[in-house]
Amino acid sequence: MSSATDSIKSQATIFFIFGGTGDLTSRKLVPALYNLFVDGWMPDHFSIVAMGRTGFTDDQFREVLLKDINQFSRSGKPDQGKWEAFAKHVHFQVSDINDSKTYEEQSQRIATFKKEAGIDPNVIYYLAVAPRFFSTIAENISKHKLAVDATKSRIVIEKPFGHDLDSARKLNQLLGSVFSEQQIYRIDHYLGKETVQNILAFRFANSIFEPLWNRNYIDHVQISVTEQLGMGSRGGYYDDAGALRDMIQNHILQLLCLVAMEPPVSFEADKVRNCKVDVLHSMRKFNPEDIKKNAVRGQYSKGWIEGKEVVGYREEQGVNPQSNTETFAAIKFFVDNWRWHGVPFYLRTGKRMHQSSSVITIQFKDVPHMIFPSEAIEGWQQNRLIISIQPEMSVRLQVQAKRPGLDMTLNPVDMIFDYNGTYTGDTPEAYETLLLDTMLGDQTLFMRGDQVEAAWDLLMPILNAWAGKKSLSFPNYSADSWGPETAEALIAQDGFHWFTLPLKNAKK
Repeated sequence: MSSATDSIKSQATIFFIFGGTGDLTSRKLVPALYNLFVDGWMPDHFSIVAMGRTGFTDDQFREVLLKDINQFSRSGKPDQGKWEAFAKHVHFQVSDINDSKTYEEQSQRIATFKKEAGIDPNVIYYLAVAPRFFSTIAENISKHKLAVDATKSRIVIEKPFGHDLDSARKLNQLLGSVFSEQQIYRIDHYLGKETVQNILAFRFANSIFEPLWNRNYIDHVQISVTEQLGMGSRGGYYDDAGALRDMIQNHILQLLCLVAMEPPVSFEADKVRNCKVDVLHSMRKFNPEDIKKNAVRGQYSKGWIEGKEVVGYREEQGVNPQSNTETFAAIKFFVDNWRWHGVPFYLRTGKRMHQSSSVITIQFKDVPHMIFPSEAIEGWQQNRLIISIQPEMSVRLQVQAKRPGLDMTLNPVDMIFDYNGTYTGDTPEAYETLLLDTMLGDQTLFMRGDQVEAAWDLLMPILNAWAGKKSLSFPNYSADSWGPETAEALIAQDGFHWFTLPLKNAKK
């Protein structure tokens, strides 16, 4: 048994999930907690208390959760004995976040749980609610002295972490008035994905790559996160956010930080996060001329996806028919430090794209002198390291090799680390990793307040410029395409092209 397992087993924990009847709880949180329980990663003493206005009894709520786990758990329909053993730890509290009685009952539950467990428990407040409710909940937690012990009480909040730099600062100030930074877990599910975590392992556990990981050997970096899906029921939210806020400010900039960061002196949470913040502070700020040259926006029109006709963005439910919101964004960034000076980082994301995938491509510089004749190198391409996050989980190193035969003919081949081919068994969901880290008190994969603000500060000039000038070209790309032509021009002007990885098992 590992030391981490020993640690989690011995620490009693009580979860309060605000928004206990919401979609996030049913699809992600409870299935993740159940899988942790089945795999032996839950404390010996734990309690899960879902908070909501619906008048459920404990048994009624457990029946609802069983249906959710049947549908959404990676382990499938649960074993009856294991489900019953888990379900007895799950409770429902009818609550109103504006009512003091809600927090008084929480205090009573904590006292009762402490008596039963025989030790002071960790108390985790998970805010699976809209950001507009954060202040009410945080202020009431403070008012009722439910987070006095900074070593035991934690709060977990979901993105978005603010709508802009000003609101992010206000949110950080609000949370900081109740909790210390060590208690605040800003959760970004992307950072819990196995392949994302493997970026750190791949970079810093292998000596062969570090000498090459700089401007002397790397030509450029691409990070693409594309989706076939449209708005669904999120049109109202998305129309107030857009691709920059929804994806680049958090998910994609986090991936960039993992690729570009310096080696931390240790794997301690703040040592790692310090290095990530340093990357954001090193990134070149945008002036109006830079935005024209280095940032592209797009909005999709109607088209066909896998044989089905789909509407354009402005026809989606909840979207303004004259919307100026971007559903696609491509930006060229520079990290102005010694390691990366002059190396462009191209970031791209969009809705209703040809393929759903998340791929990081590091393209190395070409060989300094070509010794092979032209007829031997018809298929020549520069070496690439390709990290596929989803739907495939793999790391590919593309190199040149001689094709079998009597003549000297070179072609690219892939050296592949494939999760599915290397490991057996199910891969934990991102929320399982992040919830376990929350219980263990490990903030390595969570965003710190200064990191959130630095990301907003970097993007505010683009957000302000796009909000202040209506695009006359929208919509400018069709569904099932790779985005607007201007995005191709953005990277082509530097002599590159967007890389797409053929995926055998691509899915929405």
